[in-house]
Amino acid sequence: MKSVKDIDPEKLIKALSVELEKMIEMPEWAKYVKTGVNRERPPEQENWWWIRAASILRRIAIDAPIGVQKLRTYYGGLKRLGHQPSHFRKGGGKIIRTILQQLEKAGLVTRIERKGRVLTPEGQKFINKIIKEMENETSRNAS
Repeated sequence: MKSVKDIDPEKLIKALSVELEKMIEMPEWAKYVKTGVNRERPPEQENWWWIRAASILRRIAIDAPIGVQKLRTYYGGLKRLGHQPSHFRKGGGKIIRTILQQLEKAGLVTRIERKGRVLTPEGQKFINKIIKEMENETSRNAS
């Protein structure tokens, strides 16, 4: 069986986001917020919350234990400053913290004090189930 690192990230995140939509809910305020100070507008996709949650879950599976600050750095980007050179800015922490809390409540992630978040055995099973479904789908399409 393939691991998280062996699967195409785009396909895995898309499959994870579909399943996470059934498990976690997007807060009302999330419709109006930017994902970081480096952004000019809020996300345009309707399902961006679950895509970000799936991406965070994948990142935890790869880099665990990982905290909010490292994830903020991962989801940051260049802030355009007009005529001045662009500078790197971290992504918004409220979105990441809220998603991590939702994933904890769903039982997919747990917190290790002073270290960060790691996958629970249920979270690993969840990801492995999605990977297995993706493998079965590709083998059916190849036949």
